[in-house]
Amino acid sequence: MMRFVFLAVAIGIVFARSVSADENVRAGWAEANVRVVQEKLREAGLYFGQIDGAYSSELAAALGRYQIRNGLPITGQLDGDTSKALGAKAAVTTTADDRARKSETWRRLRSGEQQTPNNARVAPTPRAEPSPARVASAQSSSASSDATVHPEVKPIGSPSTERSTTNMSTERLRDYVGAFVLAGLDPHVGSETDFFAERVQYYDEGVILREKIRKDLQRYAARWPERSFWLDGDITAEPQNGNRVRVTFPLRYELRNGGKHSSGKINKTLVLEAAGDDLQIVSVNERKSD
Repeated sequence: MMRFVFLAVAIGIVFARSVSADENVRAGWAEANVRVVQEKLREAGLYFGQIDGAYSSELAAALGRYQIRNGLPITGQLDGDTSKALGAKAAVTTTADDRARKSETWRRLRSGEQQTPNNARVAPTPRAEPSPARVASAQSSSASSDATVHPEVKPIGSPSTERSTTNMSTERLRDYVGAFVLAGLDPHVGSETDFFAERVQYYDEGVILREKIRKDLQRYAARWPERSFWLDGDITAEPQNGNRVRVTFPLRYELRNGGKHSSGKINKTLVLEAAGDDLQIVSVNERKSD
């Protein structure tokens, strides 16, 4: 009997070592894969952290920038579409730490953190996501947004107004829009409410309070629990009266709830106002795109 016990123990030890070796190989492969991604994003001028193979919120923000600029679904993850574009292996993660990192990712994008090698910071800019209900209402009424998409967006304003909405580069606007998209996918439903002013001209509902917007966003998330959004063209920016700027961008969406599905493209328009070192949305509208 003892021989069988010793044999079983020996087999168990060998098996455990084999599993451990397998895990080490997989961990090594994953780290090498992330290093490749970090290097490619650094070459593209989107990532300025260490080439260490670590999947950090800094890397997630860089992935978000890459997705925004290349018309990919904005996830902040090394998903299938993004990994294919980068010539790497997909590494979508769903652990508690990864879910928590999603909040930090959109906050990094919003603040402009690590936007340039010298870590220069530029005033932020928000984003919006489409709702089929709003698309329908916007389509039936004349949209207040003149959402013509231009082939290229130029930086606007003069460098002398450091905290002005007229001193935002195209890159900064894209990042802020991407941050707003990611906030809409945050596990903390309604996180994008943080981008709104206390009172907002909200679609065709008139001026409403931010807390009412939060409830509307929560209802929208419950209606469409599976959501994908990506920029489908360039962003335009037009200075408005006072310290405001109107930002328009084409947004494509895929929405699912079990067997229900909706997809399409809208032109989203935000009016942004400077709020200290940050920006806030004071008006939002959208219209169906052909």
